[in-house]
Amino acid sequence: MRTKPVLLVIAHGSRDPRHAATVHALVRRVRSLRPGLRVETGFLDFNVPSVRGVLESLAAEGVRDVVALPLLLTRAFHAKADIPAVLREAPARLRIRQAAVLGPSPLLLTALERRLHEAGLTPADKSSTGVVLASAGSSDPEAIAVIAEIAREWRRTGWCAVRPAFASAALPRTEDAVRELRDLGCARVAVAPYVLAPGFLPDRIARGAAEADVLAEVLGPAPEVARVLLQRYDAARAPALAAVGA
Repeated sequence: MRTKPVLLVIAHGSRDPRHAATVHALVRRVRSLRPGLRVETGFLDFNVPSVRGVLESLAAEGVRDVVALPLLLTRAFHAKADIPAVLREAPARLRIRQAAVLGPSPLLLTALERRLHEAGLTPADKSSTGVVLASAGSSDPEAIAVIAEIAREWRRTGWCAVRPAFASAALPRTEDAVRELRDLGCARVAVAPYVLAPGFLPDRIARGAAEADVLAEVLGPAPEVARVLLQRYDAARAPALAAVGA
């Protein structure tokens, strides 16, 4: 029987201790959903263990197959450059497949709505509520376009309006999107952070939500996020399974 590839979740890392704590909570949820799967965590910066260190440890143990999953919501610089560069430096004995980033996914929209309901909104509020889809931001046009498309798609599910906003590198800022929704006449305005873990930019989003009626928590270890991780793992593993007829 073939051994399942190890799932290596690659997080950016942060000086803010809430970031690593949230990543580890998410990984614990992934393990609980698939007990037979080995899941490891590595960080690109600031936190330990490093991605390089985890890969070297796995190789020393005799592991051969790894699925490296970027803990990212959009396919921007880290997914396109940083992570592939680190993976290229891995021990030669490892066979590594890089999984796709988490977004976009219908499950992530469900997770966003979960967080809004936890913050106090009800399904009955939906048609009269404008939502700011607040992301960290990126200088990558592809990533910005994806956020804008997610906002358009989410609007079609029944919200009064949905506007994208960015904490860095792109406009509008959260506070500007909140004011725009007020001007549109939405009865209430909610801010939904489209980010995975707390940190510097999520804190900036929270400050920009000062004039909103509702501020949701970050996505964090929401069960829907954990399910997306497993979907991405399975998709990355599928070509190898097909090749051996497994």
